[in-house]
Parts: sequence; structure tokens; C-alpha cells
Amino acid sequence: MPKTAGLSRAADASLPDPSRWKALAFIALAQLMVVLDATIVNIALPSAQTDLGISDGNKQWVITAYALAFGGLLLFGGRIADLWGRKRTFVVGLIGFALASALGGAAQNEAMMFGSRALQGVFGALLAPAALSLLAVMFTDAKERAKAFGIYGAIAGGGGAVGLILGGFLTEYLNWRWTFFVNIPFAIVAAAGAYFVIREPSGARNRAPLDIPGVVLSTLGLVALVYGFTRAESAGWSDALTVSMLIAAAVLLLAFVVTEARVKSPLLPLRVLTERNRGGVYLSLGLAIIAMFGLFLFLTYYLQVVKGYSPVKTGFAFMPMIVGMITGSTQIGTRLMTRVPPRLLMGPGFLVAAVGMLLLTQLDLNTSYAAVILPGMLLLGLGMGTAFMPAMSLATHGIEPRDAGVASAMVNTSQQVGGAIGTALLNTIAASATTAYVADHAARATDPQLLELQAMVSGFAAAIWWAVGILVAAAAIAMTLINTGRPGTGASGGADSASGAGAEEEFKIPVVAH
Repeated sequence: MPKTAGLSRAADASLPDPSRWKALAFIALAQLMVVLDATIVNIALPSAQTDLGISDGNKQWVITAYALAFGGLLLFGGRIADLWGRKRTFVVGLIGFALASALGGAAQNEAMMFGSRALQGVFGALLAPAALSLLAVMFTDAKERAKAFGIYGAIAGGGGAVGLILGGFLTEYLNWRWTFFVNIPFAIVAAAGAYFVIREPSGARNRAPLDIPGVVLSTLGLVALVYGFTRAESAGWSDALTVSMLIAAAVLLLAFVVTEARVKSPLLPLRVLTERNRGGVYLSLGLAIIAMFGLFLFLTYYLQVVKGYSPVKTGFAFMPMIVGMITGSTQIGTRLMTRVPPRLLMGPGFLVAAVGMLLLTQLDLNTSYAAVILPGMLLLGLGMGTAFMPAMSLATHGIEPRDAGVASAMVNTSQQVGGAIGTALLNTIAASATTAYVADHAARATDPQLLELQAMVSGFAAAIWWAVGILVAAAAIAMTLINTGRPGTGASGGADSASGAGAEEEFKIPVVAH
């Protein structure tokens, strides 16, 4: 009898969590909140700047304070999730994010605003890796995993564009402060749901001592890298502080890699990076984000400055991209992920996105939204959505549960660093092309204002050409480095389970290499 009872308990422990789909709803809600926040504040920034008396020189810190804290602390946040437990880290991150958002909405001066944005970044760095790693350890069946990551991928990809719509509505019809206050109900509902619904699998924590040198080196290195690229956007690439920050970032991150190879319990075990499929995901996803974030910036300016769209109308103009991402992620990626190898979704997905981007290189002062911008954004969304879904799933490809948090943090880090690089790099290219256009056409121009608009659009088009090339490079990397087969085709999955291979094996994706 005792033996039978023991077998029964073991069988129950190996069964999927019956509340996993409810848990997904709350995890997705939290992820939506974090992704929304990345763009929603951009729309509100001009109004907030006026109300709080923030100077033009300091306004960038509303964005930069968040980016530095979030990007710099992501690896630390992922390790905390592995150490504390993902559910606890997730709930603490949500509560902290809500409090920081309340502080931002109530800001009376620029110091309160910058401080609240930095706090949002700190708690976001706890929240984001915990959310993704919870999915990694809760959804282990290949088909269910495909559906769960399809939903997550659609939100991760399309949430930024949704933020532009919501930000436009709140700023135009209520007040800029509501772009902060809107996070509070999101966070409360997600935290309450997570507390009562999420049941984290046992034996999935990494209780090794915290790698303090790794924490310090990675945080300082990532902060220097993000700040260097952010500063380059406003001060230029030859600016002394920009160059110093980028050199410091390279030295610190190199020291971090050397440290991680030597310490007993590293913050980022190099096995997470050196597995070729995960490495391919981090690299290709980071490149794709460089292209996409740069485009968000250019299209927002193009639609508002050149076409004269209101904030709300601009937000709705991004709807085809959102529809494309949701369709690509949930209808194409999810349906095909268990049938074809991931590289045959990611590579073609990035190429379809590149075709959409190619259409947008045709921008001029009189470009038709319906004929050029709409199909371009639809293709971009379809391609990105199709590629994002397997990328999010592969980020924890074959990972041991004790490393799930830090592996998830690397996805967010590649996105955050990619976003910072994309905005700075493509904006610099656009600015250079704009200056060259003015120099070439100034002598023949009769309307200075018209020349300024033509030069701006010419700069956007030049930068978007670079974005096309970056997406093609992302597709090439995905096709070259990612060589795992479709999930669920490996014979090892069932054999391991039958032989009692241990708790860690339960959470690995069964794969075969081609």
C-alpha cells in the first residue's frame, strides 16, 4: 500500500498543473503591462514635459531612467527568480511596478518623474524574466507549449503598438498622468490572480549562492551599454562620454564573461549562451528588435509631423501591425510549430518582415497609407509574429528548471539592448541622410519648410533600408545557428519520463538535431 501511494503521488506530481491556462491569462496581462509601458509614455512625454517644467536637455531621462534600470538589472532579476521562486518574484515585481506607476502619475517635479521611471525599470526587471520562466516550467507538452508561447509572443511583439493607441487615447481625452495610473489595475489583477492560481513546480529553484561579482559587472556593463547608445542618439557617436561609455561597457562585459567562466555558481552560466539554438535566438531576436524599434520611431514622426495625424489616429494607424503580429503568432506560428523545425518559421518570418519593411522604404511626402503603409505594416507584423513565437519558446530550449529565470532574462536583455541600439543607430543614420539631403537640395529649394519635410522623409527611408538589411541578417542567423527539430519529435522525451530521469528532465523540450 505505501508503495502504491508513493507511485500515485509521483504520478500526480508529473501531471500538468490544471490551473496553467488560468495562470497564462495573468502572466500575459503582466507582460502586456510591461510592454505597453515601453511605448505608452512616449506619446504622453510632450504633455508631461510641459506640466512638470522638464527642460529639453533632460526630457530624455523619462525614457532613459527606465531603460537603464530595466536593461541593467534583467540578468539579476532572472537570477532572483531562480533563487526566490518565480511566483514570489512575479508577484513582488507586479506590486512594486504598481507603486512606482502611482508615484509617476502623482509626480510634481522632474526628480519624482525620473525616480518613478527608474523604480518601474527595477521592478520590471524582476517581473519580465519571472513571467517567461513561469511559462517555461508550467507548459511542457509540445502542443500546449506552442499555444502558450503563441499568445505570449503576440503580446510581446504587438504590445508596443497597442501602447501607442492607448497612450494616444489617455493623453488626448484624459491626462498624461493616466498613462501611469493605467498600470495599477493591470498590476493588481495580475498579482491577485497569480497569487491564487499559479502553482510553481517543485524542485525548480536554483538555491546556489548569489554571484555578487557577476551581478556588479553585468549591471554596470549593461547600464553603460544602454546609456552609451541612448546618449549617441542625442549627442552623437563622437561625443567623449558616448565613446567612454561604450568602451567601458565592452571592458565590463568581457570581465563578466571571464568571471562567469571561473566562479562556482555564476549569475549567467555560460551553458545558457553556448547552446547554439539559444544563442541563435538571442542574436537574431536582438537584431530584429533593432529594426522594429527604429521603425516605430520613424513612423510615429512621419504620421504626426508629415501627415498631421493626431495621437489617437497615429495609434490606430499601427493596427495592421498588431493584427499581423497576433495572426502570425497565434495562427501561423502556433499551428506550424509542432510540425516544422523552428528555423523554418523564424527565418522565413524575418524575411516576410523584411519585405514589409522594403515597402516602407518608398515613403515620400504623398505616400498613400492604404497602398504602401498598411500592407507594409501588415507584412511586418505577420513576419515578426510568426518568428517571435518559436523564438520565445526556444529561449528556454532544453533548459534545466534551475536556469529558466536567467535564460528568460537573456531574451528580455537582447530585446532591451536591441531597442536601445535600434533607436540610436537608425536615428543617427536618418539624421545623417537628412543633413545630406538638405546640403544637396538647398540651392534649388524655394520653400524651406517643404525642404525640411522632404529631407526628414528621405532620412527615414534611408534608415529603413538599413532595417531591411538587419532583418535579412536576422533571418540568415536563425537559419544557420538554429538546428533543432520540431518539438515532440524526439524519442528521448517519453523514454526519459518512463525511466524516471528526474525532475529536471520533465521540463526540457524533447528535440532532435538535424
